[in-house]
Amino acid sequence: MTTALPEAQIERPAARTGAPAPAPRLPDMTRPVLVMLAIVLCVLVLLPIGWLVAYAFVGADGKPTLANFVRLASDPAFSRPLLTSLRIAISVALLACAVSLPLAWLVARSDMPMRRTVRALVTASFVTPPFLGAIAWEILAAPNSGVLNQWARALLGLKPFDQVLNIYTAEGVTFVITLYAMPYAFVLVTNALERIPAELEQASAILGGSAWRTLRRVTIPLVAPALLAGGLVAFLQAMTLFGSPAILALPAGFHVHTTKIWSLFQYPPAPHLAAAAALPLLALTVGLLVLQRRLLGRRGYTVIGDKSGAARTVSLGRWRWAALAYATVMVTLPVLLPYGALLKTALVPTVADALSLETLTFKHVRFVFLEFSQTRHALWNTVLLGLLTATLGTLLALVVAYITGRKLVAGHQVLGFLATAPVAIPGIVLGVGLFLAYTRPPVVLYGTLWILLLAFLTIELPAGYQQMRAAFSGLHPELEEASRILGATRLGTLRRITAPLLRTSVVAAWCFIFIGTIRELSAAIMLSTANTKIISVVIYDLNESGDLGAISVLGLTLLLVTFTVVILVNRLTGLGRKVLAAS
Repeated sequence: MTTALPEAQIERPAARTGAPAPAPRLPDMTRPVLVMLAIVLCVLVLLPIGWLVAYAFVGADGKPTLANFVRLASDPAFSRPLLTSLRIAISVALLACAVSLPLAWLVARSDMPMRRTVRALVTASFVTPPFLGAIAWEILAAPNSGVLNQWARALLGLKPFDQVLNIYTAEGVTFVITLYAMPYAFVLVTNALERIPAELEQASAILGGSAWRTLRRVTIPLVAPALLAGGLVAFLQAMTLFGSPAILALPAGFHVHTTKIWSLFQYPPAPHLAAAAALPLLALTVGLLVLQRRLLGRRGYTVIGDKSGAARTVSLGRWRWAALAYATVMVTLPVLLPYGALLKTALVPTVADALSLETLTFKHVRFVFLEFSQTRHALWNTVLLGLLTATLGTLLALVVAYITGRKLVAGHQVLGFLATAPVAIPGIVLGVGLFLAYTRPPVVLYGTLWILLLAFLTIELPAGYQQMRAAFSGLHPELEEASRILGATRLGTLRRITAPLLRTSVVAAWCFIFIGTIRELSAAIMLSTANTKIISVVIYDLNESGDLGAISVLGLTLLLVTFTVVILVNRLTGLGRKVLAAS
């Protein structure tokens, strides 16, 4: 490793040989930047949470009280939504684990055909905003006009208003949330299956264990921590989600916890009660994330010796096509059917019409892009906030990851904690906290895009930080040390040396933050006004008015933008790897 020499030893040879002396060191701004980042992160994370706690423990008269919590516990209008959320979340967690385990095994460990395609389509369900998926299933399974109900009536000879499916039920909400929570468990279990050393399963086979016995006694126990962690993520998604329950549960006449919090800001507003209702959700999220980290930190096996072999692929024989049929169903429900429903609804006069040359129309496209006054403004707000959030969030994540990854100064652990902490703040809770923090002097941001920018930065910072932190852990600091020896400051080294070396990770982090921003609804629904709406909020408003054709056009536009960014990420990432490999 290169070692810095004293300045005297550097200058004397230069004086004798006539070689140019190193440039004088510029002032090192690392500590001022650290202080500035600490202030920024405190504003992003601690300020809204502080206001949330303060409001929760005071009454409308401004005096300290526990009456808000007493009412939440005793009034069925508040306790019932919480219990409903818990039932739905537990069901979602169990179903997500039950569905993702066999699907992950088929993709990671079997010879099922089209494994890569199935994996890519499961990833596509990540990209799909859950609220848009709920609207698509509204089109598919509404009691009267639902496409699937129409097909069932035609095939089974049912009466015109007979219904086979009704998405406006607690079971319907559970089903839709499961579709878009399942990929989290799938990814965790798939990664765990791919990391299992082949020697462990081979040892079971040598000792006479059948494929089923090896799966039951060796493979599943090794992936159990990842499966449980995936179940916890699915549980949290179901507990903290606003869009899907608001679209499906409210028309059915019942609330979940997040929609009840949102309703407390309708007329007459009850912000103190909303703050008290948000705190249990925050506490539950923090506790479950701690549990998830402990589960993922467990090690079910230790490999001693040389590098382990590749994971064993199991031949399915005649069951290959049955496995593919199962996998096809699992990707059709969250991706293919919803996308088809949105496309069909965008191209026919009404949702009940069949798609044909006679019914084909572009009136919804003309309405959205030529007549609907909110489209252009909302698109501009969405793209602007996406670009600003992605750029500022990536820069913030890059600098914080550099300071914490290189352990440059005392207190770097605090910065890492603050950059990660927002992952424990549900969007609806953050929206309540920011609303309480910035609707009064001295800083009034409500009604401006600034409050949305703060919300999106806070929500997306953990993903960007973790991406950059992982990138720094794989980059040796030798070149940075050489730059420092030649007189560069740490921030100058970060800008000229480190960031270009990490360009692939920087681009990927930027795109991930951008995608997360343009599909955000939970916080945006709390903080948007008539002049600051984004596409997700416009889609939600149109759903309340029942304009499914315009919703489908806007939803497909949102998906088109999202997938375009994803494709660019994949291409830039691949290019970055090739360039680095060649160098």
